[in-house]
Amino acid sequence: MDSQTVTPDHSRQGSTPAPGKLKPNALGVLGILFFVLSAQAPLTGIAGAVPVAIAFGNGAGAPAAYAAVGAVILLFSVGFVAMGRHVVDAGAFYTYIGRGLGHATGTGSAAVAFFAYCSVQAAMYGLYGATVNGLVVHYAHVDVPWWVFSLATMALVQVLGATGIEMGAKVLAVFVLAESSILLAFAVVTLVKGGGPQGLGFTDSFSPGAALKGAPGVALMFAVASMFGFEATAIYGEEAREPRRTVPRATYVSVGVITAFFAFVSWMLVSSYGASHVSDAAAAAVNGGDSTAFVFAPIADRFGGWVTTVLPVLLATSLFAGVLAFHNSANRYLFSLSRDGLLPGRLRSLNRRHSPWAAGCVQTLVAAALVAPFALFGKDPVLALFSWFSGVGVLACLVLYLLTSCSVIVFFRRERLDTRPWNTLIAPVLGALGLTGAIWLVLSNFTTLIGGSAGTATSLILAVPAVLAAGAVTSRLTRARRKADAS
Repeated sequence: MDSQTVTPDHSRQGSTPAPGKLKPNALGVLGILFFVLSAQAPLTGIAGAVPVAIAFGNGAGAPAAYAAVGAVILLFSVGFVAMGRHVVDAGAFYTYIGRGLGHATGTGSAAVAFFAYCSVQAAMYGLYGATVNGLVVHYAHVDVPWWVFSLATMALVQVLGATGIEMGAKVLAVFVLAESSILLAFAVVTLVKGGGPQGLGFTDSFSPGAALKGAPGVALMFAVASMFGFEATAIYGEEAREPRRTVPRATYVSVGVITAFFAFVSWMLVSSYGASHVSDAAAAAVNGGDSTAFVFAPIADRFGGWVTTVLPVLLATSLFAGVLAFHNSANRYLFSLSRDGLLPGRLRSLNRRHSPWAAGCVQTLVAAALVAPFALFGKDPVLALFSWFSGVGVLACLVLYLLTSCSVIVFFRRERLDTRPWNTLIAPVLGALGLTGAIWLVLSNFTTLIGGSAGTATSLILAVPAVLAAGAVTSRLTRARRKADAS
């Protein structure tokens, strides 16, 4: 199949996949939603990003940053969904960008997407290994190197990824519900009880003055990081039931749920401390080396000390859900590129569960290769591995969002398949402008985001255009072979 050709809708063709096709009718809106929410790793996003956004960003106004980023992503989603009604492919960004901006740019974007997903997954493996190491030390009094847990989990993720998309969705559903439930329960109880010592403080968090206080760019940057992965709705289009209905619904629901969740929970955290005290509390937790204490403490005050025992375990399962979600997204990019003749044909092999097991094996090896140097050279799994790779992953994904918005505009101006101005021009343009601003903010604050040196920041930033160029060159070099295979 050529990715530049609109894929036919398989939703009415039964459940038996055609050769070289992923399994159709395997996922509904909720199944896709759990994959997306798992990529967000809700507890990781709240416990890891919110304290930093409050401490070094705009303080009590941090919840407004999540609302603002959600609005930009919603604008982006309008064009994203409009294109998804005409193009269904596991390559998602690759296919969308290729249809509008040309095959070479599309292939470059596929390389960037794979790079982004693998980078964020590797970052999560670092934090996961450190978290599980802490749990084992606390309960078993045995100090096992963090990377042992990371490598063992890579093998487990590979097995789960090969068992089929339905099994992965069920596992993720359990983890996502567990971590989200306790955070939502805390937020709802806090809201019902009228907030903390200074009340709910709605205007302290959502007024224009609060939003622009301090360094709003830093808060916006971490809010963008929390939205990473929602676009996976399109990646599972081939495996969705009635994809032209399921994918748009899953996309809008995902963006709405993620935005509401992070804005609401972060607002209740601010309220629980009080707007005038929250910045100091967050800074104390972050500077003390345990940002999770900022989140876990008020939840424990509400529900009791048992929370401090349960939440670290849920943080580990949150990270596990995240690495499994990114594994599934990354291996589908490899599968799609192989199917289109850009990578060796072996990578499009499917097992009897119609899962891309060969692409999954390669993705697991890439994850191990990214994590290994940090283990060999004794780098900190959180301050180095997690910080560096999560930062470059966010930047790479923002670049993909921007290219997709531009592609949507070009595609519909040329093909005229959809002439609605709002869906195909106005919203994509507004989204592109918002994304351009977000990229500028990330670049301006990149050294802060990764917690590293200026030299490290520069190297990571340059990696994104380098990967994009490498993918485009690959497209040029394989053009003749792809034409020969197609003839």
